[in-house]
Amino acid sequence: MKAIFDWKGQSFVLNSIFIFINLIGVTLVTMGFHPNFEETQTALVSIGLLILILSVVGLVIFKGKLFMSLVSRILVGGLFIVSGLIKANDPVGFSYKLEEYFEDGALAFRIKEWFGMPGFSLEFLIDFALFFSVLICIIEIVLGVLVLIGGKIKFTSWMLLLTMIFFTFLTWHTANCDANKKFLDSDTYAYNDPVGIAKRQEAKTNKDIKIVSDTKDEIVVDEMKQPQCVTDCGCFGDAMKGSVGRSLTPSESLWKDYLLVYFVLWIFFTQKRILPNTNKENTYILPIALVVVLFFSFVFGWYFPVFFAFICLITALWINRMGGKYFGNYWGAALSVVLICVLFVSYVLRYEPLKDYRPYAVGSNLRQKMFDGVQGKYQSLLVYKNLKNGEEKEFDGSSKEYINSKIWEKTATWKYDTMVTKEIIATRLPSITSQFNPTIAGYELGKEEKSLPFIQRIVNKAKRQNVAVDEVSLRDYLTKSDLVYVLFSKDLSKIDLDELEDIKAIFYKTTKKKIPFVMVCNALRPEINAFRKKNAFPVATFSNDVTELKAIARSNPSLMVITKGKVIGKFPGNSIPSYDWIKKHTLKK
Repeated sequence: MKAIFDWKGQSFVLNSIFIFINLIGVTLVTMGFHPNFEETQTALVSIGLLILILSVVGLVIFKGKLFMSLVSRILVGGLFIVSGLIKANDPVGFSYKLEEYFEDGALAFRIKEWFGMPGFSLEFLIDFALFFSVLICIIEIVLGVLVLIGGKIKFTSWMLLLTMIFFTFLTWHTANCDANKKFLDSDTYAYNDPVGIAKRQEAKTNKDIKIVSDTKDEIVVDEMKQPQCVTDCGCFGDAMKGSVGRSLTPSESLWKDYLLVYFVLWIFFTQKRILPNTNKENTYILPIALVVVLFFSFVFGWYFPVFFAFICLITALWINRMGGKYFGNYWGAALSVVLICVLFVSYVLRYEPLKDYRPYAVGSNLRQKMFDGVQGKYQSLLVYKNLKNGEEKEFDGSSKEYINSKIWEKTATWKYDTMVTKEIIATRLPSITSQFNPTIAGYELGKEEKSLPFIQRIVNKAKRQNVAVDEVSLRDYLTKSDLVYVLFSKDLSKIDLDELEDIKAIFYKTTKKKIPFVMVCNALRPEINAFRKKNAFPVATFSNDVTELKAIARSNPSLMVITKGKVIGKFPGNSIPSYDWIKKHTLKK
């Protein structure tokens, strides 16, 4: 009976109740600060804080701190593994988000503002964004494994706390960034730098620009700028958008981190009492942790994290026991997890994310993704203020409640204050926005483009009407064609020539069979023409913004096969199959 009702000398039943109540309290407080529960915020927060405090007192009195710490370890460890793996699945995508933070007007403006350092910049880190992306996701996964198996808990608890301080700062910055606010920025330009010369001229008429120093060597310019606010912290990459239809809002991300900090603090303050798991403890701690991972896997619609977490945990425990003199410890266990992560990251960097959450993934209907946005709905409300007690009331000006109240006649008590607009249904952009719009100017059309039937129709129609072709978009054509092969490239100069030979073999096969094959890239027409001539690759080519090309494919180049708007095949440059393979395994599905 003792084993059932006691856990390390503590009351299992009572402390289980206190932990359950504690989690309810945390949930109520979090709900209270969510916009969806604005009307009941005071009640939710008050009740949540009350039962949260009472449950903490109960856990202290009945010596359940270590038990609560164990629950926190399971929740934090499971989430850290999933969160790290989501980032590791697409390290290039996460690096793009870090690049946004490293821009001069993004995260750096906080330092400029707080410490009076207008010349401070993080832009030098942009070149290392991919390195930091990989490093962060590996740290998350390793810490998740260590906290679950109780390895190096003092080091792990400190690292968890520091990691969460870092993440919380990022999400706080994101949630509280005001794009209308200005900050002082200082830039130094070479004397003949065109930008510096332009700033020198602009300073004569723009009061926000001041020339601090102007010598024969350099120009130092102080300028009041607006922050570059990052609207999405990228906590779960594209996984949230791809699984539940939207990312966490900056406010939701911040509260997610507050919750994690709360649970990490339980681990941190009990670190001296946490011992490495015994074999018996592993038999129930690790299965429960895998259930937590399973829950998040369900949320993200990807169950590979369960398998990945299992492999990492088993490998870490096995190395800890069988690793010998040098690796038979928790450092060796951590190193084994690092190696597993490196292998996984190396694979996705060489190819594409194992799980593609982007709207251009295999199976996606591009046309549907272009029109899956939600039209926002808003309501204008009249705000009246009570002159005696300051109470405010909001009314829909066309409602019966407003008309019947005749509040505008009660001038001794009520006074019209202002009008506010409330969001009823949030606007949500379509998964594929207008940024995806491969185009070519009419005067740039060459024989390669004119070989496409839909362009021939456009050109012939323009001739009949005696007008010039302005611009041709590929967007509708890609979503309506029975079959089309599309080659995407972010940078033509970085295409591997061996990969290009495989692509050309497919191109000539499709040309022979009169199947459309087009290329979409981010290059000016002279560069495109030079590339096609040099490589004997007369492919119809269109241009698109590089930001969207980065979203379409991580590899450069990437081949996509589309039929009636649906992506049925997507192949990274270093894994281009033959035309016959595509015909057999992709077109006949």
